[in-house]
Amino acid sequence: MPVKMVLNGNAPPGTVPVKIYTEDVENAALQQLKNIAQLPIIHSHVAAMPDVHMGIGATVGSVIPTVGAIIPAAVGVDIGCGMNAVRTSLHANQLPDNLKPLREAIERRVPVGFARHKRVSAREAAAQTLASGADMLFAKHPQLLKKLRNPQETWVTQVGTLGGGNHFIEICLDENNRVWVMLHSGSRGIGNAIGQHFIQLAKRDMEGHMHNLPDRDLAYFSEGNAHFDDYIEAVHWAQEYARVNRQEMMKLVVGVLQQHLPPFTLESEAINCHHNYVVREKHFGRDVFVTRKGAISAQKDQLGIIPGSMGARSYIVRGLGNTESFCSCAHGAGRRMSRTAARKRFTRDDLEAQTRGVQCRKDKGVIDEIPGAYKDIDQVMENQRDLVDVVHTLKQVICVKG
Repeated sequence: MPVKMVLNGNAPPGTVPVKIYTEDVENAALQQLKNIAQLPIIHSHVAAMPDVHMGIGATVGSVIPTVGAIIPAAVGVDIGCGMNAVRTSLHANQLPDNLKPLREAIERRVPVGFARHKRVSAREAAAQTLASGADMLFAKHPQLLKKLRNPQETWVTQVGTLGGGNHFIEICLDENNRVWVMLHSGSRGIGNAIGQHFIQLAKRDMEGHMHNLPDRDLAYFSEGNAHFDDYIEAVHWAQEYARVNRQEMMKLVVGVLQQHLPPFTLESEAINCHHNYVVREKHFGRDVFVTRKGAISAQKDQLGIIPGSMGARSYIVRGLGNTESFCSCAHGAGRRMSRTAARKRFTRDDLEAQTRGVQCRKDKGVIDEIPGAYKDIDQVMENQRDLVDVVHTLKQVICVKG
C-alpha cells in the first residue's frame, strides 16, 4: 500500500508534511507527529510506519530526518534496541515433543528481566571490544556513575542479557519447517542511563527556547552545541553495545540448542538490526541524521526482521529502498494499548488462549505482552507492501520473555 495519510493542513508556517503508512493511528500519536513536523530542523517530511503509536515526545514508528541536529528523546533510552535472527539446519521434527525443558534451559543460560551474569569475566571477550569506549564515556560523564549501581561492573555483566518489557528470545519455524533463533533486546542499563542523561542535558541547554517547542521532550542538540559531539560519541557506543549484546545472547542460545538437540549448523548469515537509533544518511539531496524510533532500515535488498507478538507470525524481509519512507519500514506489530490497559483488559485465560501452541510463560507477569495488546501484524505487513518484500514467515514455538 502507498502512503495512506498525509498531515500538513492548518499547520504553522515551516511545518513539513507527515506521510503515514496506515489509517490506524491514535489521536495522541497524530499530535506527536504534528509536533515533530513543526521543528525547524526537520528535512523534507516525517514518515510514520504502519505500526505507529504514541511514545514519549516522539512517536514510536516514526522516521525523523534532521539537519545538523539530533533529538535525544526521539532516539530514546533503549538506544540500539533491535533484532537478531539466524536460521539453523534443524527441522521441526528434530525438536522434542516437550519444549518446556528447552525453554527453561535457555532461561537458565541467558539472564532475563533484572538478572545479569554473576561474574564480571562472564562475557569478558565481548566486553573488551567496548571497554575503551566505556572508559572514555565514564571519564567524560561522571554523572552516569550516579545512575548505575556499580556501573563499571553493570555494563559488563549485562552483555549477553535479555532485559524485560517486550524483549524476547524465540525459537521459530519458517514456511519450510526450518528452525530459526530470533531475539530482541538493546543496550540495557547503560543505554538507559546514557539516554536519560543526554535528554536532560538537551532540555537544560534549550531552557531559553522551550517556548518554541511544541513538546519539552523534543529538545535537541544542534551541531556546534557543547554536548552535540559528546552525544554522537555516546549514542554510537550504546548502539554498538546493543549489537554486541544481541550477538552474545545468540551465542548463548545456540550453545543451549547444541546441548539439547541433534548436531546442526547455522545456515544463514545472522541478521542483526537496530530499530531505535540514529545514523547519518543522504536523503532528498541532503546529508541528514535519520532517527528511526521503532523503525528499521529497508534499503534496497537489505534484510531485516519484523516480529509479531507472542502468539503471532514474524517476518524476515528484504527492503525495497522506498525513498518516501527514507528507506525504512515497521519494526513490529506496534502496541494497540498501554501495558496498564492490557493488564486491566485481559486475564490469564486470555493469555493462554492467545498463546496456544507456544511454549512460554502464561502468568500474570506477562499479560501486558499478550497478542491482543498489539496491532495485527498481518495488517501492518499489508500496509507496507511498498516498503519490503517478505522472504520468510516465522511462527514461534518457544518464547522466552524478560
